[in-house]
Order: sequence, then C-alpha cells, then structure tokens
Amino acid sequence: MADPRERELRCTVLFVDDEPHILGGLKDALRQFPFAILTATSGQVALQLLETNAVDVVVSDEQMPNMAGSELLGIVRQRHPRTIRILLTGQASLAAAIRAINEGEVYRFLTKPCSPADLAVTIQRALQLRDLARESARLLARTREQDRVLRTLEDRHPGISEVKRNTHGAIVVEDIVDVDELIREMQVANR
Repeated sequence: MADPRERELRCTVLFVDDEPHILGGLKDALRQFPFAILTATSGQVALQLLETNAVDVVVSDEQMPNMAGSELLGIVRQRHPRTIRILLTGQASLAAAIRAINEGEVYRFLTKPCSPADLAVTIQRALQLRDLARESARLLARTREQDRVLRTLEDRHPGISEVKRNTHGAIVVEDIVDVDELIREMQVANR
C-alpha cells in the first residue's frame, strides 16, 4: 500500500474528543500527513463545525459527556451521509461497537492507543473506498444512460438487427440500414 503521506489531495478530518490534550496530540502526530485537521471537544461543537466546513472524515471518541461518540456519528450519518465515520475509543466494549455500527454506520472501530500511522492508513483506506464507490456510481449511471439510448435507437430503428457492447463498453451496432441517420439519432438522444 502506498504511504498515506504521498496523497496529493488534502482531505479534511475532524477529530472529536473531550480531552484537549488528546486532540493536540493527534493534530501534532498527523501534521506530516496531507490532512487538514479540525478539532472539537464535544459532539455539539463537532456538529457546528460540520455545518460550516466540508469534512471528509470524522474520528470521534466514544466516551464523552452529554453526547457519546456513537450518538454523534449517528447524527453525522443522517445529516452528512457522505462523511466517513470512525470511532476511536479507550474503552472498547461489545455494546459500544454494536451501537456505533447500528447508529453511526462507522467505517472502523479503533481502540486507543492507536498509532498515528495506523490511523492515517485507516483514513486513507476509507477515502479510497469512498472514491471507488463514487466511481462505481458514476459508471453505473453512464451504463444506464447508454442503455436508455440503445432502447430508444432500437425502438426508432427496427432495421438494427443487433446492438451489443464490446468488452470496453463501446456500443457496437451491426446491420444498420442508414448509418448517417443513426448517428444523427444518437446525437439527439445524447443532448
């Protein structure tokens, strides 16, 4: 796997913990990585930051007064579903893990102490997974649009005996009555 410090694009990570020295330590330890780091000492402050900042990843402690990390991540899931959620806790329990998974749909449940390198790699992998999901959705939308165009062409041109895709996704049309008319139809359908 590539070194996470090699990632050219910066992402914004929000760390949430009620202990300021832990936030300071995380910020110092991860400054060598290409992350823009925000910090919040409570769930409420984190939610305010999320309203005014584009955040790619939220890493939250579980044990915090007024709002548990799993509760915070559940709210983040509802309000900012594309934000990746990671729970980082010093007191791992089965109940906390289940709550985090059910309420926050967390990407990872990590225990303290967690090395900065492991945390950075986890964040990088989460971003790669998100990027792959976005690309997959883009390709699926493109395929659906191509299928719509093909159905339109087949409906309008009964002279097309076979329409299929080659292995690269390109449309292959065989036995066309009027190629120029088909090209015009494709241009109209793609507008």
